[in-house]
Amino acid sequence: TNHKDIGTMYLWFSFAMFMVGGVMALIIRSELFQPGLQIVEPEFFNQMTTLHGLIMVFGAIMPAFVGFANWQIPMMIGAPDMAFPRMNNWSFWLLPPAGTLLILSMFVPGGSAGVGWTMYAPLTVQQGMGMDLVIFAVHILGMSSIMGSINIVTTILNMRAPGMTMMKMPLFVWTWLITAYLLIAAMPVLAGAVTMTLTDRHFGTHFFNAAGGGDPVLFQHIFWFFGHPEVYIIAIPAFGVVSQVIPAFSRKPLFGYASMVYATASIAILSFLVWAHHMYTVGMPVEAQLYYMFATMLIAVPTGVKVFNWVATMWKGSMTFETPMLFAIGFLFLFTLGGFTGLV
Repeated sequence: TNHKDIGTMYLWFSFAMFMVGGVMALIIRSELFQPGLQIVEPEFFNQMTTLHGLIMVFGAIMPAFVGFANWQIPMMIGAPDMAFPRMNNWSFWLLPPAGTLLILSMFVPGGSAGVGWTMYAPLTVQQGMGMDLVIFAVHILGMSSIMGSINIVTTILNMRAPGMTMMKMPLFVWTWLITAYLLIAAMPVLAGAVTMTLTDRHFGTHFFNAAGGGDPVLFQHIFWFFGHPEVYIIAIPAFGVVSQVIPAFSRKPLFGYASMVYATASIAILSFLVWAHHMYTVGMPVEAQLYYMFATMLIAVPTGVKVFNWVATMWKGSMTFETPMLFAIGFLFLFTLGGFTGLV
C-alpha cells in the first residue's frame, strides 16, 4: 500500500504497455512503408490500429502520469501516503487484467475488434467476441482511473501539511487535482458509451442502429464528450511537469502562479464544451459547427497564458540546459507550433 511502491508499479506497467503498443505501431508503419498489401491482412491491420490506440492511451500514457502522481503528490504536499492506500493498490491492480484482456482479444475466434480506438458504431455492434473483451477492458480501465482520481482529490484536499495552502501547492499538484476531476467527470461517460454498445450487441437495444430508431452519430457525441476531456487528461499533467522543470532550471519561481492555476482550470472546464470539433464532417447544423469552432478557439486563450508564463519564467533567469530543461524547451516550441495548427 506504499504510495511510492504503487507509483513504481504504475511506471513499470506503463513501460511494458509502451513496448507492446510500440510493436503494434511498428507493424502499422511497416505495412504503410510502401503502397499495396505487404506483410499483414487488412483486418489484422485494423486490429493493430485499435489496440495500439487503446494500449498507448490507457496502458502507457495515463498510467505513467498516475505513477508520477502517486510518487510525487504525497511528498509535495507533506502527506505520509495517499488518503486511501488500499484503494490505491486496487486502482493499480485493475490495470494488468485490463491490459491482458486487450491483448487476449487478438486470440479469440474472429480476432480482436478492428474498429479503431474510437470504437465507432455501427461497426462495433457487428464485431466478434473480441469486441466484448475490449468493452470489458475499457470498463476496468475506467474503474481504475476513477478510483485513482478519487484518491488523488481526497489526498490533495485533506492531507496537506500545516501551512501548505492551496495556492502554495506545487503546480504539478494543481494540475493533477484538476486532471483527477476531469477523469471523474469523463470516464463514466465512456463507460456509458461502451455499455450502450454492449446492449446493442447482445440485448436487442438500438441506441446506435438507425433501423431501430437509433443514431450512430449519437455514439460519436457520447464518445467525444469523454474523448476531448481525455486529450486534456493526458496533456494537463505534462503541463504540470513542465511547470516544475522550467522554474527549476531558470533558477527563479514560476511567473504568474495564480494565473497558471486559473488557466489550467479554465482549460479543464472548456474541454467539456468543445467535443464536436472532432465531428465536423457528420452533418451537424452549421450553427453548431460555428459554436464549436469559436469555443475551440477560446481554449487557445488560457493555453496562450500558460505559454507566455513559461517563457516569462525563463526570461532573465540563470538558465542551465540540462536534459530535463532541453526537453521542456522542446515541448514549449512544439506545443506552441502544434497549438497554432489547432486554431487553423
